[in-house]
Amino acid sequence: MREATVARKTGETDITVQLNLDGSGESRIQTGVGFLDHMLTLLSRHGRFDLQVTCQGDTWVDDHHSTEDIGIALGDAFAQALGDKRGIQRYGSTVLPMDETLILSAVDLSGRGLLEIALPIPTEKVGTFDTELVEEFFRAFAHHAQCTLHIRELAGRNSHHIIEGTFKSVARSLREAVRIDPAFADEIPSTKGVL
Repeated sequence: MREATVARKTGETDITVQLNLDGSGESRIQTGVGFLDHMLTLLSRHGRFDLQVTCQGDTWVDDHHSTEDIGIALGDAFAQALGDKRGIQRYGSTVLPMDETLILSAVDLSGRGLLEIALPIPTEKVGTFDTELVEEFFRAFAHHAQCTLHIRELAGRNSHHIIEGTFKSVARSLREAVRIDPAFADEIPSTKGVL
């Protein structure tokens, strides 16, 4: 089983992430940030990853530190669970519709952390959640998961739909990229022999 447990403790957050890439989409999420709990639950379900996340953060300041540090810890967990990436598909992409919203995501588990994002969100907040934190989360995740992640909003008007569609699309792209290809189960998917 491809699993990882990551603990991250700073002066701003205390986080534990448990991840099973070969799960069934079960999750237990308690971040102290309600909207992020909802998004991580969707990531788990649509990626078919078993995911447990707990965070005690300085949310009396705002949600920034918790959101970014959870992205870091989750990215670290993906990198650890993937190991040498032997046999993985490596690439995944999804165009996901959600009502009026259409989100494209594409991932390469390349060993190189990069986020390219074009995600105009029309409001500054969804509930109490600062929508600019979506980019912060995915940037932290991509760099620590050591993946190239592209996200594009092809259509959208409702901020909640745009963000939810993004997490679902990324989840499904990751699900495809981490999948083991039985025909190449003993190979590193790179001509360099390492990712």
